[in-house]
Amino acid sequence: MSEDDLPALRASDADRERAAETLRHAAGDGRLTMDELDDRLNATYESRTRAELERLVADVVLPGEERALATSARGRLPVRPGEGGARWLVSIMGGLDRKGRWRLGERVTSLNIMGGSDLDLNDAELAADHVQLTVFSLMGGADIRVPDGLNVEVSDFAFMGGNGVDIGDSRPDPGGPTLHLRLISIMGGTDVKRGRRKTRAERRAERQLHRPH
Repeated sequence: MSEDDLPALRASDADRERAAETLRHAAGDGRLTMDELDDRLNATYESRTRAELERLVADVVLPGEERALATSARGRLPVRPGEGGARWLVSIMGGLDRKGRWRLGERVTSLNIMGGSDLDLNDAELAADHVQLTVFSLMGGADIRVPDGLNVEVSDFAFMGGNGVDIGDSRPDPGGPTLHLRLISIMGGTDVKRGRRKTRAERRAERQLHRPH
């Protein structure tokens, strides 16, 4: 049997997620439009082989980026020590969203009073190897998304409310940066989950991928 006769190597769910992460970074840098991103994400989750995935990302990965993208896909946030970065995230009788590329200071307070915050850390940057994020909610709450590979240590208190934490292994990256989360909820609550919140198109494509044939 010649090499041409060998079957194409099948793609795993992890392969598809890495390709999707590459495409999201490319869109964030302006190398893809949002319409192109949606089309390629749909094709990514429908791909059956690694060769199909490689074709989808071939024109958006710059030289030298492959290792950085693989690290990002594992969830290690970049650390840039120094001053600056968000320190107060305040939502009073309203809502606050932070996603995309943003920077957390070494000590951050999220204050939610009869309001809510949606904090996505998947593309964030840390100001130190150990960052403390205190989330105080009074008749409000927050939804927090942390990368799959980020070390996250949680302490929480709730009175007439509740906090939900679904992060699996709290230290998946020994030696990597750590987020120390302090959750304080009074008649409210905070939910913490790993990974990105998938778009409607991604969820539809995944359902089609795992549908029995």
